[in-house]
Amino acid sequence: MDYAIQQIVNALAFGSEYALLALGLALVFSIMGLVNFAHGEIIAVAGYSVFFAVALGLQSVLGAVTIAIVMGIVTALVFERVAFRPVRYAPTTTGLLTAFGVSIVVQNMLTLFVSPKARAVSVLGPLNQTFFIGPYAVSSLQLLELAVTIIAIVALVLFLNRSLLGLAIRAAARDFSTVRLMGVKANRVIATGFALSGFLAGLVAVFILARRGSVEPDFGSAPVIKAFVACVLGGFGSLAGAAVGGMVLGFLDVAILVALPQKFGGLRDALTYFLVGVVLFWRPQGLLGRTVELGDKEV
Repeated sequence: MDYAIQQIVNALAFGSEYALLALGLALVFSIMGLVNFAHGEIIAVAGYSVFFAVALGLQSVLGAVTIAIVMGIVTALVFERVAFRPVRYAPTTTGLLTAFGVSIVVQNMLTLFVSPKARAVSVLGPLNQTFFIGPYAVSSLQLLELAVTIIAIVALVLFLNRSLLGLAIRAAARDFSTVRLMGVKANRVIATGFALSGFLAGLVAVFILARRGSVEPDFGSAPVIKAFVACVLGGFGSLAGAAVGGMVLGFLDVAILVALPQKFGGLRDALTYFLVGVVLFWRPQGLLGRTVELGDKEV
């Protein structure tokens, strides 16, 4: 029983991180219909920003967190303005290729101009301290991830439902053309969506840095694939689905790792994706996605 509770805590922590990642992807997709695979590079830039700040003498945890979040927002806005705005009205495949292109370019720049090797970043170590609650070993980072995810989801819901700009974003997610005809500025709505995704990317960068203690060029690549799977599992275009998909994926990861013998631990991702495929076979639109009648294909 104690072991099961310990693993539930671990699953909640992993699920919270996946949920934050998936929300960042889902926000941009809901407005633009763009799967932003360059989201991982926003996380990487935020991580390297902390690395450079520490190299210049930064020792404050709060300062490092602030830098990561600010750089996440700035990087997301730069990507939107430079890379995605010019192809906004192009076919979906063009936006997808642009996202991959940005991802590859940024990774190669970090490899060439910084280092292909992992660089130590220890300033966020105090966020990841282990303490005991009775027989249970709990990491402060695990509790922080869960708390921040809950706060972020609640704040996002309040923003989208109570503010004029949030309502404009929700309306744009339903019918972007009509929103523009009503006088809402498209650039402002899209930039806000990217800024929010950058904010979430900055938070994720903090959590990953605190756990790993290092940053490398592909720092955000693997996490963003998990986020994509979480979005598909929850229902792409649904923010609630992204959060639920992230939590479910976290529980699947931990459950499979616990169930498998240690020598088969490398099969965790394969089995996780297999189970996700089974769920999607049963519910192709995702757990919280809407069924859409596509009609007959045009010849």
